[in-house]
Amino acid sequence: MKLVFATNNKNKVKEIKHLLNNSIEILSLEDIECLEDIPETANTIEGNAIQKASYVFDKYGYNCFADDTGLEIEALNGEPGIYSARYAGDQKNAENNMNKVLKKLDGIENRSAQFKTVIALIINGETTCFEGIAEGEMTNKKSGSEGFGYDPIFKPKGFDITFSEMDLTLKNKISHRAKATFKLIGYLKQVQ
Repeated sequence: MKLVFATNNKNKVKEIKHLLNNSIEILSLEDIECLEDIPETANTIEGNAIQKASYVFDKYGYNCFADDTGLEIEALNGEPGIYSARYAGDQKNAENNMNKVLKKLDGIENRSAQFKTVIALIINGETTCFEGIAEGEMTNKKSGSEGFGYDPIFKPKGFDITFSEMDLTLKNKISHRAKATFKLIGYLKQVQ
């Protein structure tokens, strides 16, 4: 089976391919020559995932899946949420995003947060969604050099290290994206 992963994020493609173990051929947007910016204008994480997958299916005709992820911080009323990638501006700069979160949380004791990923899969026009959540807390400073996005300032529940301090194998067992992906893989094995 061939599926397009509707993302330009090479780190996400790498993580997904690692989890799928070549059982399904994953194509990137670059592979299908989709070079335009796919709209993300929904007001929910699930809505954005569906919008991105629908765009690729409708315009390019490939069975595909898309994900959307948001960091939801309790003390900030769920921010940055759907604005996670562009929290500090449209340039989608991870350093600026992390700095904004750390500044907003300065002096706040409640550091509870969660990452939420929704994957929308479209096969032959039928849409199915899969959700994964990783609970944890925001740290006071950046730690680690692995991963991407907010990984250096998010410590998952039950661990004393950030996502950014974990190797990919461990992160891929416990992350929000991994949880949603395992549900996706289980589903794909049934329909393959």
